[in-house]
Amino acid sequence: MAGVSPLSNRWSKQVLSNFEQAATTYNSQAQLQRAIAWRLARQCARQPIPAGFWVDLGSGTGLMADALEACNPDQAVLRVDGCPEMLKHQHITSSSQLWDLNVGLPSWPTSPSLLASSFALHWLINPLERLHEWMAALTPEGWLALALPVEGSFPQWHQAAATAGVSCTALPFPSQASLLDVLSSNNIRHQQLHQFTQQSPEVFQLLKPMRQIGAQASPCPTMGVGNWRHLKQAWPRCQNSGDAQLTWLIQLLLIQR
Repeated sequence: MAGVSPLSNRWSKQVLSNFEQAATTYNSQAQLQRAIAWRLARQCARQPIPAGFWVDLGSGTGLMADALEACNPDQAVLRVDGCPEMLKHQHITSSSQLWDLNVGLPSWPTSPSLLASSFALHWLINPLERLHEWMAALTPEGWLALALPVEGSFPQWHQAAATAGVSCTALPFPSQASLLDVLSSNNIRHQQLHQFTQQSPEVFQLLKPMRQIGAQASPCPTMGVGNWRHLKQAWPRCQNSGDAQLTWLIQLLLIQR
């Protein structure tokens, strides 16, 4: 992985290893990811995206690609992911490519008229650099369809960590402003910030689905039992139900080059 530091290389391997171990349970646990994939695919269906070479970047088990193909029955979507175990869960008739997106895009004989990516960009080592690269790879009238959690997600987690005086091990996300800065010279056809709040009587049950889908990697050191106990005690509770909550901010973007 030329140009990538050993620390970044370890991070990339950790992310891929976690998703590999969760490949068999991903589809049954990734309700939020599935819902967002369908929202993005339906937005794509409302736009005049040219037919041709369509690609799902960081496809995982294919939720985004499946939704795109369902909304566009005559259009095939290539699935690209760095985790072979995830790619094994694609439909048998689907086309897929094993590729580490941290090293750039594959060299394809045809430029894509659509690059779509849902819940993948934030796992890459240099997400804003990758975003710029993805835009440049499109055909002159090509489109980028993007969905990812952004900065401002998990406010309850950050608040609990600050109150308890412990490190917040939540994955840092790109900010909405930084994404828009990269895309400023292009034509943003749709942008929407979705807020989803999950709740449970137990903090552990809020975070458990992340492990079940392989999304538990963090650049922060693992939290010890004592600090974890302090974090749970400090977690803010819903005034009405008394449940713990976890709020996601999901950015959807459709950009025409």
